[in-house]
Order: sequence, then C-alpha cells, then structure tokens
Amino acid sequence: MNKCSNAQHPHCTYWVMPGAQTCEGGHAQPDASSYDLLTAMRSSRAAPPATVLEAVPARPEANVAAAPADTNYARPLHRAQARPQLHISGFDPRAAGGRQTLKMELRGMPEACAPQLALQLQSDLIPNGAARQQFVRAVSGEWRPVFVEFSSRGKEHGQYQISIELLSQHPGMAARKWVCTFVILVPRLDASLTEIHRIFLSTHKNVRVMADDASIARVSAQGGDSLDIDVTARNAGIAHLDLNAPAGKVDLGFSTIAWDEDLIEIDMPLAAAMHPHPSQAASLVNAAPEAGAQRQIRLFAMAECTIGRFELVDPEADLLLTHYSADGQDTNGLTRRLSGRHAVIRRSGLGFEIEDVSRYGILLDGVWPGKHKPTALRLGMRIEFSASIKGIVTLCVSAILPHGVILHRVDHGVSAECFYLLAPETHPGYPVRSYPAAPHAAALPLLFHRDGGFWHLDQLSGKETALAPTTSLEKLSRVPRHTRFASEPYPEHWIIRTGADDLYSTVAANALSTA
Repeated sequence: MNKCSNAQHPHCTYWVMPGAQTCEGGHAQPDASSYDLLTAMRSSRAAPPATVLEAVPARPEANVAAAPADTNYARPLHRAQARPQLHISGFDPRAAGGRQTLKMELRGMPEACAPQLALQLQSDLIPNGAARQQFVRAVSGEWRPVFVEFSSRGKEHGQYQISIELLSQHPGMAARKWVCTFVILVPRLDASLTEIHRIFLSTHKNVRVMADDASIARVSAQGGDSLDIDVTARNAGIAHLDLNAPAGKVDLGFSTIAWDEDLIEIDMPLAAAMHPHPSQAASLVNAAPEAGAQRQIRLFAMAECTIGRFELVDPEADLLLTHYSADGQDTNGLTRRLSGRHAVIRRSGLGFEIEDVSRYGILLDGVWPGKHKPTALRLGMRIEFSASIKGIVTLCVSAILPHGVILHRVDHGVSAECFYLLAPETHPGYPVRSYPAAPHAAALPLLFHRDGGFWHLDQLSGKETALAPTTSLEKLSRVPRHTRFASEPYPEHWIIRTGADDLYSTVAANALSTA
C-alpha cells in the first residue's frame, strides 16, 4: 500500500490500492510503479510458455556423412525459455522435532544442459551436513523431482540455511552451474499452531494492511486478481476491507507452504576442471602393511583394461601379472606362460565382463569360457591364468562397485597386490548405493576417477579428495596407515614404454627425459 504520489497534489493522504491508476480522491498516479513492474514479472513467470519458431543453423554439408542418422538437426518448434527456478514444496513447520521431506522440482531449465544434473546440498539440517542427488530428465523433457529428507530432532529452534548447487556436465556440452540459497524455519517444540502461522505463513502475504494509533486503513479490491492479505488493527485502529466479493461462498484458508527459488547461473571456466594430478593408472603403496593387507593397491581407469604378462620393456597390456611362489615374485619361469594380451575386462551394461584373448586360455570357476566369448563377472568368481597350466596366477572378484570392480589375488601373491578397475570419468553417486563385496574388499577405501584423475570418496560425509603424490592420506577413511599415493601402477619397477599412444606415454616421456 502506498499513499497518493500525484505531483500536483503533494498533500493528499489517500491510500492507493496496488495496481490502481487513481487514489481514493481521484488523483491520477504515475505509470510504471514498482508494483506494476512486480506484477508484470510475476504474470510473465506464471504464464504458460508460448510456442515460437527457432532459427536453426544450416547443417554443414561436410558433417552430413559423419553425423549419426538419428540426429535431429531441425527443431522448428520449442517452448520459450523461462527463468530457471527450483520449486520447493512439502515443508511443514508444524512437524517440529520430526522427519520431514522436501520435494524439489526444476522449472524453466534451458535445453542446452546435460540430461542429468548433479544436485549438491549443504545445511546443518541435512545428515552429515551435505547430500548429493541427481535430477534426471525424461524423454518428454520434464525433470523428475528430487526428495530430500531431514530431521529437526535435537536442533535449536530458529532459521537454518540450505545452500544448493546444480551442476551440468556432459561430453560435448559446456559445463554450467546454478546456485540458490533459502532458509528453513524450525519452530520451538512448544509453539502453538497460531504462532507458527503468524510467524511463518504471514510472510507469504503480498499485501499487508496495518492501522495503528487510531488511524484508518481502507482497501478496495476489484477484479479477479489473487491476493494474500494480512490485516492488523491495533491501538483503537480501524481497518476496513472490501474485497467486492460476489454473492456466494468465499474460501478462506492458510496458504500452501511451497515457493519458488530463482536459480542463479554462475560463470564457469571454458576449460573443463582438471585434476591436480591427471592419471589413468596409479597405485597406493603401503610401507608397513598389516596382516591381510596388500602392499600395492593398483588403480586403473579405462573403458577397456587389458591384462597380460609382465614385461620391463614395452609390455602389451595395462595390468601386468607375474607368478608368485612361496619364495616370492618370479618375473620369469611360469610368468612366461602368460600371453602378452591374455584377457580384457570392460564395462557391459550395468556390470562388467571378461573376454579371453590369449593362446593359453583362462578358467572361470574352473571352466574355460571359450576364446572371444565375453562372460559377465560376478562376486566371488575365480579367474585362473591359464587354462593349460595350473597355479600361475589366480584372481578373485572381491567387489562389484557401481563404477568398477576389485580383484584380489588368491595365490601366493595375496599380500602383494590387489587391483581396482574403474570406469573413467564416472562418479559412484552419493549416497553410495549398497554393492556386493567380500569383507576384505569392503574394508578398502572407495575410489573413483573424474576430471582426469583419481579421487577418494568418504561414504559418511560425501567429502571428495583428489589423490596426488602430495596428498596426505592419513585422515582419509579406510586408508591404512603408512600409505602414499604413487603416480604409476608399478612404482617398484622401471618399466620402459617407448610407444607414444599407450597408457603411460606421459610417464615414460618424463622418465626418459630425466634419465
């Protein structure tokens, strides 16, 4: 509510109804008031997006043959882009001290974003102070809502801030990031319903009328606009409210506890985020392994990992195997009965598979699967190298992660090494869903590969730590003491790779330049 702002009548004390062109005294009001601007902005948000034509650039003839056949190059119709907003609903401040669920929906997101958006939340209300979820877009273009649960049990009453980051990262698309922050009210446990409504719900009124110290406030509403009005009269004040309602029933009630938060896009660097120590293969070295622990945890991140014979010069495989006897490692002898490229492990659908590509064969749980016949890996499967000679190398699938597999040796090299085979540029998600794992594999740290390097993920707090030779590993969960990060999967050997198109070309080039 504003007073008359006509320049020719500076002493007029009549009130002006929001949106009215004249005051109660008939004095014209200047155009383009703040209320008009606000109303126009709200109506533009509420209006359904119109269908407009989009100018589509001509398809380059040079790319016609290289483009997929199902690529849509012409989209003549699309919906006008609205301002990105996060619609939050389901909050009830009356449920003080209990579990609550917030429903979050995306509205007005641009089409030029990833089909999956990473949602990161930080607040003292959320368990462990942080949470990570994902918005997934349906085929129709709508976004599936996300539900966030929290409990105010044991929390001090007052206002709690919830910070949100929305990240769009997809191959071939520019990385984009949106942020917003809103406040949740946690009332006292003994607060009455009237107090909660007075404190929280009254803030949702867009018109407030107050009459203090024997003053008179008058409101006249015309038209079908929706108004949430809070009327208060104190100290012998008189408030007159005329809604000009037609004859019939008038519905009165409290407003729904749901609101929209504007998503503010934050500028991101044009180049993709880089890991402080990019690598596709590395290892964790334990200087003093305890009973049952491995001295070397070898890490590999590639779409297809080749397993083969250990060679000091130009090995053909990525994961190199040697025979272990009761006397220790033997790089010759039975090791020579392994093929240079013996088997391949790759991702297949939601799991992983192994394929025999060797001369000597492999045994899966004692059975030869056949050459060039991929077989799905399962928990506890024994992989024997090779099929013709027993006891060279025996591995066991000890864990099947959402983004990789863990292999342990079950021969004389059981305390020497184990292997992480991870999908590159893949996050397991947080919270991490349960995965099948043997007890000795479940005790290992949760690692993943992203931004070109390896990361450690704390399953309780969701904290991510980039792994590099300078990273301190002492406080990371499930990492044994006396452990360091090595930038090579076999730091105990001087492996020379003269090729420039293999996994370790960068490491080999650096080694040769310093030799």
